[in-house]
Order: sequence, then structure tokens, then C-alpha cells
Amino acid sequence: MDQNPDTGELNDQMARRRQELDELRARGIDPYPHAFERTALSAEIIAAHADGGPAATVAVAGRIMSLRRMGKASFFHLEDARGRIQVYLRQDDLKEAYDAFRLMDLGDIVGVEGFVFRTKTGEISVHARRLVLLAKSLRPLPVPKEKVLEDGTRTVFDPLSDKELRYRQRYVDLIANPAVREVFRRRARIISTIRRIFDERGFLEVETPVLQPQYGGAFARPFITHHNALDIDLYLRIADELYLKRLIVGGYDGVYEIAKDFRNEGMDRSHNPEFTMLELYVPYRDYRWMMTLVEELIASVARAVNGGTTVTSGGVTVDFAPPWKRITMFDAIREHTGESLRGKTEEDLRGIARGLHVPLDEGDGAGRIIDAIFGEKVEPHLIQPTFITDYPLEMSPLAKRHRAEEGLVERFEAICNGHELCNAFSELNDPLDQRARFEEQMRAKAKGEVEVQPLDEDFLRALEYGMPPTAGLGIGIDRLTMLLTGEESIRDVIFFPQMKPETT
Repeated sequence: MDQNPDTGELNDQMARRRQELDELRARGIDPYPHAFERTALSAEIIAAHADGGPAATVAVAGRIMSLRRMGKASFFHLEDARGRIQVYLRQDDLKEAYDAFRLMDLGDIVGVEGFVFRTKTGEISVHARRLVLLAKSLRPLPVPKEKVLEDGTRTVFDPLSDKELRYRQRYVDLIANPAVREVFRRRARIISTIRRIFDERGFLEVETPVLQPQYGGAFARPFITHHNALDIDLYLRIADELYLKRLIVGGYDGVYEIAKDFRNEGMDRSHNPEFTMLELYVPYRDYRWMMTLVEELIASVARAVNGGTTVTSGGVTVDFAPPWKRITMFDAIREHTGESLRGKTEEDLRGIARGLHVPLDEGDGAGRIIDAIFGEKVEPHLIQPTFITDYPLEMSPLAKRHRAEEGLVERFEAICNGHELCNAFSELNDPLDQRARFEEQMRAKAKGEVEVQPLDEDFLRALEYGMPPTAGLGIGIDRLTMLLTGEESIRDVIFFPQMKPETT
């Protein structure tokens, strides 16, 4: 506890740091100056001098993460955005600044100017000629202990591991656990690689509304907000699909969006109510073409992020190299349960689900029951990337009817390591069929289904102007990041995951 909740008194360490702050100011030292001109990052200095490069004068800045005082000389490790480097201080060089150094702590941010050298133990270091306090840290850091081995590798002891603290105070997590910073750098690389690949193919990145008068594009409950000026309720989007299809109607030759979507539903290791979704729509293509694109895209992203197509997560090695296995939904269910669901009535399906001990909700229709059986009995067993294809029509109100199989649609999901990675259709472009599907969704809602696709008159009007044959794709960026970084919880790849408010 940093502070007594009854008296507001600071703990001993925080009280001492504030006393140091007062003393620094009394000496005329600004503990929060405006800027510092640095010339290099730690990793750049170490790389440049790994083979005994020429002597250089540098200016570095970062946080004090280890500290060893020895009378008239001291050492500390400075950590910046790219790593750590040792700094050597000597009283004769720094005079008053060295005396002020005793008022500095672990966690303080400092700037150092000096020259690069190797210590007697061979560690590349900066011999400080100038030391400037840039930000006094008023709270002690939960700094983990480290041991540096002879080969230069670091072994970390008692790292910050309290998950709730790490998620609530991500800034502390990023300071204390450098590996976490690397996860988010890799996440950024995933997104930039996707953008580069799509831009090179001529697809246009666009933006569509977050606040929508009518939500749609997925089976999910929306968040509702109120617009005061218009005096209307609006929905936070649950998907980008219907607006992106409007742009295909408008004549664009391939559009994509990487954006935040919001779904007012449960939270677990693979679901957060606010998440990042990639959606892509390409005219004159179908779901078969899209499967090939997905294989190539994910393999390329994996190589850009990890240097190869394999990744290990939870002790399982996954290989994203094409080609991926392709199997229909009904065949996958029969393969894992022995049950053939093709052509079964809703009553038959409900009985099969009971026999397989698959829980159902009262209002679930045939599509929901099939989806529940698949999610419970098949999906957890799909470890290597697998395309599940050809879904029942009632499960996919926005997908085009299958060209050869009655009662099915041209849809696939890519499943990997037991989780859905992407969802794609040959998009429905028949406005009369689309209206009939929407109306069927409204009947399902009247029977008790909560997560349905509402009827959207403006979207139907757009389709009536004519939309070319189109392939559509949605990829969850958070889940893709989990897979490519080996993280097992969505909260580990979102900077600030949703949590209950702190109690005081």
C-alpha cells in the first residue's frame, strides 16, 4: 500500500523521495526540465562498440534501473526504449552533480553525456562527464533482480508477475518487464506488415463510422450511447462490414480498415469488449481466392515478425506455411464427434447436442446449435491452421449461397490453436435474398435469440444499386498477435484491457 487510506500518509519510501525532491529544488536543481538532446540509444552504442569501435562521445537518456554507490565513484544501469547500458560516475568529473546524485533513486529518469569505454570486466559503458536529472520518480518501482552471465545474457529473478497489477498499471509493467515492450513492438510490426502487403496490392485503407444509427455485420450485442445534439441513441460498431460493402457499391476496387470494434459480451482469455479488427473487401473475387490470400498473408506476417512461419505457444508449435488444411464444417463435426448433422431438423440437432453434453440457450435455433457443437467439440482440437468451410445458411445471413450445395453458404473460418483467427465469405450481393435473410433474423429475434443481424434498410438500398461479386475477410488483430507472439491471454496483447474499476 503506497498510502494510508484513512490518513492519506505516504509510506516511508514515498515520503523520502518527496524530501529528496524538496532538497533538489532547494539546491536550485529543476527536477523536471523541459528537454534533453540525446544522440544515441543504448543498443546502438553497444552494437557500434561490440568489436572495439572508435572512442565516441554520446548523450543518452533513460531510467535508472540498477544502482551501485561506492564513495567517490558509482555505477548505474540506464534503460531506454532499446535496452540498457552501464554508466560510470566519478566525483572528480561531476563535482556538484555527483553530490546531487545521492538524491537520485531507482526509477529516476536522467540524461548523461560522456564517452564510451569498456570496464575491466569488459562491459561497454558510458563514462559520465555530465549528469542531468530529467524526472524525479516519486514512487518506488517493483524492479526485478537480475544476474548477468558471462556470455552477457540476463537471468531475471522475481519479476513483476501480479497479473491484475500489470494490466491496471501497464506503465509499471512496461518499465519492469522489458519483454512486454517487445510484445507490443511485434504487434505494431504485424499491423504495419499487413498495411504494406495490402497497399502493395492496391487496396485502399479507409475509415468508417464508430457511432452508428444501426449496428450490424456480426452476431453480437452492441454498446449503446446517446447523442445529445441529435437526441438519438447510437451504437458503437460491432463490425465494419456493412459500411465497407457500401464503398464497394460505390466503385472502389478493394478496401480495408483496421479499426476498433466493440461488443457488449463476455470476457475471457480470448475476448475483450474493445478489440482491433481488420476487414477487407475485394470485388470480383470469392472465398476460394480469399483462402489463398489469407495463407500468404499470415505466412508473410509471421516471417516479418518472427523470422519464420513457426511459433510456439503453450508448448505447441504451430506452422503457418501454406497450404493449410481445408475441411467442411459438417465433415469436421463428423470427424470429431461421429455425428452427421447434415439435413437434421432443429429438434434432431437439439437431441444430438444433449447427447454430446453441449450446453444450449433456450432460444437457440438450428444454426446456433450447430455452432455450439462445433465450438465445444471441434474447435479446441484444431491446433494447426485449418480452414473450416461451407457453413449452414442459417448461420451466415450475409454470405452468398453455395454454388453447388443446397442449404450452405460460401464461408470459411481459419481456426488455429483452438481459436478462430479469421472469418470470410463470398459476400451476398442479391438484395432480395439479403432482405429475406434479414427478415428471418427478425423472426429469430422474436423467438428469443438476442444476438441477431438487424434489418438495415439503407444497406439494402445500397445493394439495390448493385454490388459486384465480392470476397470479404475479417481478422482479429488481437488474436493474431497472441498466436504470433506466443501469448496465451488477449490481455497480454492489449495495452489497456477492460477491467472492473479499482476499489479504494
